[in-house]
Amino acid sequence: MRPLLTAAFVLSIVGPTHAQLAPPNAAGVTYGHVHLNVKDVELQKKLWVEHFGGVVVQKGPLTAIKLPNMLIAFRQAEPTGGSEGTVMDHFGFKVRNLADMLQGWRAAGYRVTREFTGSEGFPNAYLMGPDDIKIELQEDKTLPVRVSGYHIHFVLQGDLAKLRDWYVDTFSLVPRQRGTIPITADAPGMNLSFQTSQTPTVGTKGRTIDHIGFEIKDLEAFCKKLEARGVKFDVPYRQVPAIGLNIAYITDASGVYIELTEGYGKY
Repeated sequence: MRPLLTAAFVLSIVGPTHAQLAPPNAAGVTYGHVHLNVKDVELQKKLWVEHFGGVVVQKGPLTAIKLPNMLIAFRQAEPTGGSEGTVMDHFGFKVRNLADMLQGWRAAGYRVTREFTGSEGFPNAYLMGPDDIKIELQEDKTLPVRVSGYHIHFVLQGDLAKLRDWYVDTFSLVPRQRGTIPITADAPGMNLSFQTSQTPTVGTKGRTIDHIGFEIKDLEAFCKKLEARGVKFDVPYRQVPAIGLNIAYITDASGVYIELTEGYGKY
C-alpha cells in the first residue's frame, strides 16, 4: 500500500505541472489527443502511468491519460486491427533517456521492434504495445520532462502534400521539413508527419488508433466556419456534459477520423 501511495504522491506533484496541452495558436487550435480502442483499459492505464509518467483522469464514463502536449483516451472495445496498416501508423514521443525507456519496456514483457537513428539524427526506437499499438520514441537529452508528446505519423499512398496542406488550411498549422521528412506541419504541441506507403493503407475508425483530436477554442464557431467552407461532419457540434466536452467529428480525405473538442484543456 505504501509504494502505491508514494507513487500517487509523486505523480500529484510532478505530473500536473507538465501534463498539459500546448497553448493554442492564433486560430484557437492546439493538439488534443489520440483515442484508442483497447481490450483492457486497466492494462493501458498501468502502461501509460508506469512507463510514460502519465496522469489518469476520469470524467464520467471517459478515461484518459494526461501527458505533456497531449491526452490519450480509451474506449473499451475490441479493435478491428492494430495501428500498422492504417493511415495513422503510429504516434511518437520525445524522451529524455531512451535506454531507460527501452529497458523498462522490455522488462515488462513488451516488444521493441526496431532501434535506429531517426530522421532528425537522434537515437529512435519503435515499440509495440498491447492491442498492436505502434509507438515511436526519439531521444532528446535536453528535455525538461521525462516524456513529451511529439508527433503523429500518417502513412499513405497518394498526394502527401495535398493532405498536409488540408491540415495546414483547416487548423492553421505551420508547414516545415522535419529532419529528412520533407512533408510535415506543426500544430501547437504536435508535429504531423506524412510518409509514402508502399502498400495501400486504410482509415482509422475501429482500429487501435480510432481517431486523433484537436482542441479548439470556441468550437461551435469553428465548426460553423468549417461548414461554410463545405466540410462535411460525421457528427455535428454537440455538448456532452457527462464528460465535460463539446465535440464534433470529421474525416480527412485519407480516412483518418478526427475529433474536434473543447474542454480537454481543463482536464
